[in-house]
Amino acid sequence: MSVSPYHQHTVAGPVIFAGIGLHTGAHVRVAVRPAAPDSGIVFVRTDVQDRDNRVPVRGDAVVQTQLGTVIANAADVRVSTIEHLMAALAALSVDNCVVELDGPEVPIMDGSSEPFVQILDRAGRRRQEAARRYIEILSPIEVVEGDKRATLTPAESFEVAFEIAFASKAIGRQRVDLTIDEESFREELSDCRTFGFLREVEALRDIGLARGGSMENAVVIDGDRVLNPEGLRRSDEFVRHKALDAVGDLYVVGAPILGRFEGILAGHGLNNAAVRALMEQPRAWRWRAYAPELAEAV
Repeated sequence: MSVSPYHQHTVAGPVIFAGIGLHTGAHVRVAVRPAAPDSGIVFVRTDVQDRDNRVPVRGDAVVQTQLGTVIANAADVRVSTIEHLMAALAALSVDNCVVELDGPEVPIMDGSSEPFVQILDRAGRRRQEAARRYIEILSPIEVVEGDKRATLTPAESFEVAFEIAFASKAIGRQRVDLTIDEESFREELSDCRTFGFLREVEALRDIGLARGGSMENAVVIDGDRVLNPEGLRRSDEFVRHKALDAVGDLYVVGAPILGRFEGILAGHGLNNAAVRALMEQPRAWRWRAYAPELAEAV
């Protein structure tokens, strides 16, 4: 179906998939189901029966950002590594859905968003008779941590720019700057995989993390070499994956953004810091309908 920028959307029907968690190594079964207008995206931990197992996605629900984005509810029920699925939902304009999973972590799949795009394509999308509202950035918002920076500035569409720098010659300094819509996300970002250094993977496993990580779901670097036998999908796959992460991390705010995000040496933590700064500065943005003539401030 063609997606209307004026309306909210949900998935047209349920779709089920499964995979392993990057950090837990646990096999998790997931069902994405339609949801009512204005209900947003809600994760439901079906393996939790003794307390509230619904975890709505919100900017202030993010409780951890080390090595991925983790959300939790008031009962401390958690869902981790949501960012790649959230990026696909954002890019495909899915406003409302229920994501049921029988474990603590969204499956990593191949380390990118492409499998989630394919899953959502199987489900299809359904237009809902409710207006889609956007967060329009009116004035700059900036968060800084040392040499790391994340900013939101006014723009007529959703733009993401990202810059990274690593000592490894396999990465070096890379930059990407894109206007993000469904087409550009599919073609420019969706297939770009998460990455890590071999020495870090081994250290993480020693403390019980990265148990599901492998060259099947991540680009692994050792010194100045990419260890994956198939090599990279793109010469700048690393920075493009960081931009993909940002698309997912920003969507936890609960609405699409009309504005430009720029991340310099940033990661999940700074991405969420930008979201929280946005929520704390209501004069820096307004709600806006897609058509300029329907714009309204609140």
